[in-house]
Amino acid sequence: MKKISNLPVKILGTLSVAAVSFAILAFSCKANNGSANVAFAESKSVTKRSTTQLSNSSLEVVKSLQEVFRSVSENVLPAVVEVDVTETTQVSSQNPFKDFWPFGDGWPFGGESSSEPQEIEQAALGSGVIVRKSGKTVYVLTNNHVAGSATTIKIKLNDGREFDGKLVGADERMDIALVSFETTESDITIATLGNSDSVQQGDIVLALGSPLGYFASVTQGIVSATGRSGTQIGSISDFIQTDASINQGNSGGPLVNIYGEVIGINTWIASSSGGSQGLGFSIPINNIKTAIDQFISSGKVSYGWLGVSLVEPSEEYKTSLGIAKNQAGSFVAEIFMDSPAMKGGMQAGDYIISLNGKDVKGTDQLVRDVGNLKAGETAKFTVLRGKNKVELSIKIDERSQDIASDNSKLWPGFMAAPITDDARKKLKLDKNVKGIIVSGIQEKSPAAALRLQNGDIITAVNDKKVTTVQEFYEALDTSRNSTIWFDVYNDGHTISTGKYKLK
Repeated sequence: MKKISNLPVKILGTLSVAAVSFAILAFSCKANNGSANVAFAESKSVTKRSTTQLSNSSLEVVKSLQEVFRSVSENVLPAVVEVDVTETTQVSSQNPFKDFWPFGDGWPFGGESSSEPQEIEQAALGSGVIVRKSGKTVYVLTNNHVAGSATTIKIKLNDGREFDGKLVGADERMDIALVSFETTESDITIATLGNSDSVQQGDIVLALGSPLGYFASVTQGIVSATGRSGTQIGSISDFIQTDASINQGNSGGPLVNIYGEVIGINTWIASSSGGSQGLGFSIPINNIKTAIDQFISSGKVSYGWLGVSLVEPSEEYKTSLGIAKNQAGSFVAEIFMDSPAMKGGMQAGDYIISLNGKDVKGTDQLVRDVGNLKAGETAKFTVLRGKNKVELSIKIDERSQDIASDNSKLWPGFMAAPITDDARKKLKLDKNVKGIIVSGIQEKSPAAALRLQNGDIITAVNDKKVTTVQEFYEALDTSRNSTIWFDVYNDGHTISTGKYKLK
């Protein structure tokens, strides 16, 4: 399944757009030991000493809380590791001064420009948590951006022991990786995985890891929010937001509850300075549990594939589809030909409101839920097609990146936008021109093959007049039409495109 997170064209104001006013610093885990800037706390002479007296009952409450933090730290830290990696990257080598040599040919000092890229090694570190042991093999969970492209991996335990690690598997979409190391030693602590579905706002949590290279650090805070979107960083996960201090180097370390259970893997921060500002985000552990088994068995995460491109439409766009503004769901903007969705009767223009009896609250949730389906599984979808509710049974395939990125199979290869008053002014359209606006054309798609351009006005589908987005998608019915063509208005002229054969 393909999710449209940033449309090439704004759909002329019909789709929701979120503006972020601060810089997003994500996946940044390259940190040197003690690399933070240093500031000193100055002590001043004290002329009067003030002591606050706590009642015994109040002190016992505070002491109990402190004992909880101590106990959690003592029991979980042995399962938390530092992941030290090196990555080999290729860079072009060129002397920046050679072109300014004033005495003709024969730069005498070496450092000639080289067309051959040079390999360099970069060191970085992150965190991880031991989640399983099988025989002599110990498995460490971390982030893909920590270890996914590493050439060498070193695992450093809380007690200082070090092991050579190797990558078992990594997944970029979820930003997780599994690393292993071998040992015959029996005193390896394995973390307990909790239930992230039970996490609520206000829960006390601790973040463990090696921020800025400060090994085996613990910070404490609360759960600020749950279900945060990961679209800013290109992740399909939702996230637990916390104000527990998370910095570069914390990536891959665990977020734990007061019972010492891992409820999340710390992944990214939102910051305007590069440091912690109380906006840290962790992948819920329930999103990852199945992936651990898949890494061990096959070295990769398998995702279910429906074969559609989804968008989160604005309330105005819902109206143009004939859908109530308050109706939650996800809009099928485009559909892959020969995909499970098309074979199962789904259409471009459908609005998905339910999957296997579970209401669809939004596009991010639907992408995750479809990804969790197994290849060969038959899933039940409920869609709105205009004002009609349609039930569909679709047999899911396994997602292949090659197929999911093949725009030549993406029908129709553009978004249909309504002609609003504002759009009519911008495109200088006569008030008598009716139809839909072509927007966001995908390269190599059927729309591109038909020579459609952004800003074209489609006035008819297979000679049937269309005046609204709803009418357009109704006419685009691929179950009735094996060949489709469009009447297109542009700059005072109306022409018919060639015929596109769908089957």
